[in-house]
Amino acid sequence: MGKRYERIDGRIRDFIEQQPVFFTATAPLTGDGHVNLSPKGRKGTLVVLDELTLAYLDFGGSTAETLAHLREQGNGRITLMWCAFSGPPKVLRVHGKGEAVFRDDPRWAEYIPYFKEADGPAARAIVVVHAQRVSDSCGFAVPFMDYREERTQHAEHFARKTDEEFAAYCEKKEHLGVSLDGLPALPLPLPARTDVP
Repeated sequence: MGKRYERIDGRIRDFIEQQPVFFTATAPLTGDGHVNLSPKGRKGTLVVLDELTLAYLDFGGSTAETLAHLREQGNGRITLMWCAFSGPPKVLRVHGKGEAVFRDDPRWAEYIPYFKEADGPAARAIVVVHAQRVSDSCGFAVPFMDYREERTQHAEHFARKTDEEFAAYCEKKEHLGVSLDGLPALPLPLPARTDVP
């Protein structure tokens, strides 16, 4: 049976921190806009900041739909989801309000140390999620799958780029500055990081 939780602590926090992958879902306010669902991985890119706040590092390499939906005036809706692919069955969701902290935001220097193991030139935003509803469901239909190891291609590819090269990459990539629905997404030109002198 599903259950709601008042906070992200104890077994719930442990479950989140043990999962190698999670999913994010957002949508624009307009009824005919594109719903976005994204898998997220890479070790060290998600942290539980406190009992009602999580954050994850947003990287280059994909479009910026999530960022656009979080920036949309009056929106900010986001759901994070984890599935137990091993161990006891569980699906956990955190519904909340999200905000994008970009590289030129004074808070960037406050948040980025949480991601020191995963930080690199491709870091373009930090998504902070303020939980409004935390709940689980049975997960009985989720299959068992074995986790082998992290894929290294993304980190290796972007580690070869300088910050200037990554900024140039962002300028050329479609649907980074503007979402599929025409909403402002990643600020371009890519802002300089506030934590780099």
